Amino acid sequence: TVYGRTKENERHIMRATSTTLRFALLLTVANAFLDSYTYLSRGGVFANVQTGNMIFGAMRLSEGRPADAVAHLWPILAFFAGVGLAAHLKSGRVDRYLPHPLRWAMLLQATVLAVIGFLPATVPNSYVTVSISFVAAMQIGLFRTVGDLTYMPVATTGNLMRLVEAGYTGLADHDRTAREASRIYAVLTAFFT
Repeated sequence: TVYGRTKENERHIMRATSTTLRFALLLTVANAFLDSYTYLSRGGVFANVQTGNMIFGAMRLSEGRPADAVAHLWPILAFFAGVGLAAHLKSGRVDRYLPHPLRWAMLLQATVLAVIGFLPATVPNSYVTVSISFVAAMQIGLFRTVGDLTYMPVATTGNLMRLVEAGYTGLADHDRTAREASRIYAVLTAFFT
């Protein structure tokens, strides 16, 4: 206990903060920007959403361009590493060695993105997309809820599906909770856009 706070209390505070709508909107806007940036300015590679990389990588292979396909493979591998690290952080195994692992994870992500922001266009695209893929995967692994609702900070398809489902339930069943969920998913989708 430090100043009346226990580790469990600290973990609860971080969990409560990381599940607010404001936090979700911040992550959603940042991730939408990052995917647009890497696709438009860093070689047509998606850093956050790996579906596009799987499709474009397979297309490049089928076109007989394996070197171009590899450009889509590295972000996928970085994504695996980021989700793995997030799972390790959530497991609680790190808590005894590193106090406040969620805070350290956010600091790492912010540092990586700040450094990337200052990199000149001459830096190879793969350095940027791989780094962003890694931190985006950590975000997906660590931050997937707004209150009791599940959402994706890096893509909008699942959020759109949940918007329609909650909207339908809210209208058809006159369910106030579903209408509120629909509103939250609409805001998340708008911020992603």
